[in-house]
Amino acid sequence: MSALQVGILALIAVLVNRLKRGRSLALLTVSALVIYWLQPYQEPVNLVFWFPTLTLALTVMCWLVTSTPEARGWRGNGGAVMLLVGVVLFVDLNRYFQIEYLFVADTPRVQLVVAAVVGVVAVGIMLARVRKFPLIVFGVVIIGLIAMLVLLKTPSVLGKVIETVAGLRGKEAGEASALSWLGFSYVAFRLMHTILDRRAGRLPSVSLADYVNYVIFFPAFTAGPIDRIERFARNLNESDVLNQDVWMDAGTRLLRGLFKKFVIADGLAWFALSDLLAGEIHSAGWLWMLLYAYSLRIYFDFSGYTDIAIGLALLLGIRLPENFDAPYLKPNLTQFWNSWHMTLTQWFRAYFFNPLTRAMRSARRPLPQWMMILFAQIATMILIGLWHGVTPGFFLWGLWHGLGLFIHNRWSEWMKSRQMNWNASFMNYFGMFITFHYVTLGWLFFFLSDPAIAWNVMLRLIGVA
Repeated sequence: MSALQVGILALIAVLVNRLKRGRSLALLTVSALVIYWLQPYQEPVNLVFWFPTLTLALTVMCWLVTSTPEARGWRGNGGAVMLLVGVVLFVDLNRYFQIEYLFVADTPRVQLVVAAVVGVVAVGIMLARVRKFPLIVFGVVIIGLIAMLVLLKTPSVLGKVIETVAGLRGKEAGEASALSWLGFSYVAFRLMHTILDRRAGRLPSVSLADYVNYVIFFPAFTAGPIDRIERFARNLNESDVLNQDVWMDAGTRLLRGLFKKFVIADGLAWFALSDLLAGEIHSAGWLWMLLYAYSLRIYFDFSGYTDIAIGLALLLGIRLPENFDAPYLKPNLTQFWNSWHMTLTQWFRAYFFNPLTRAMRSARRPLPQWMMILFAQIATMILIGLWHGVTPGFFLWGLWHGLGLFIHNRWSEWMKSRQMNWNASFMNYFGMFITFHYVTLGWLFFFLSDPAIAWNVMLRLIGVA
């Protein structure tokens, strides 16, 4: 998202929020259009159309599976259905409008899109008639979403798929070297949240418009935060009035986010450590400086986008959850992960870590407590790493943090049993120093292309190689 796009979206947010009636449907229309607008260009170019369309179709299907029969009535949802169909057809008709700035002009043939829409509507009508879905359906949907995530996040497998598809189209695989389904990582986690909560019987009943707005809410679509549907739907229907305090809060967050992302983060990107620089810099001191630059860059980039999302949402009268709370100033790794990408951490804690630890504790022969903590923390952090991409580097990054969390857990337990009178201020600053450098060293596995390069750089940083 560019600074110009942020400005346009801020203006649209203000206009939508000023609507007296039909605000939810207007927001749905804007969000649906925005996911097409922001989808990056790629080969084959038709995917720029099909990926957002699949996002909308998946969202509607998941709403049908998670909603109650009473919530599926045409009277309350017909407007949302017609608007979604209208957005898809409108975007496809750009092949005639040729407005390149809004969207690519090389869209699929109208007949093909109409047939796809009719097919989705027909499946939707059949699903809407089901009074109660068996539990296996929820499991199948979850497995399907995970499989799609794994495919998109695994470069080796994805490369084979692209090569096969390119061969069927009679083209070279080089013309379709990568696939970028914008926002799908966050969409999948929002959908899985609703599926899992529906299976557990704690999902509130919401209309199609509210559900789609939750999943593709344009301020948070590309980079989070990951909200919970019950909180979002309540806030959507009881939105804040744009008074002076909200204006100031929204403007401050937007300006702060723009400065973080487009001034600090983009400025640090010029000399942050990379594969190229890692091979050319031989001084440990300079390597540290460039690694510090990357560590700060990724924070200001990500937290900047979060501030922009929160600011845009405030202009719509909606308060998104915070995602960062000065993570580099925390005295230990546990507090770091309670302050870094908080909504993602909370998602994994609620849907993986807590169920896993409960299952291990209730086993017929439970493991020793320290082993359960070790396994649960490592497994959780490895999954968070693989969420970014199914590669050895992300796996090792997750393992690095899982081991770090376990070591901190054991250290904390040991300290509690010793009753030592350490200077609190000194220990706080010392903990901040250790935590920041542990996290910063871990970034080597995150952004360098080969774990061997990351390990070599780490050894050079500590003066061993």
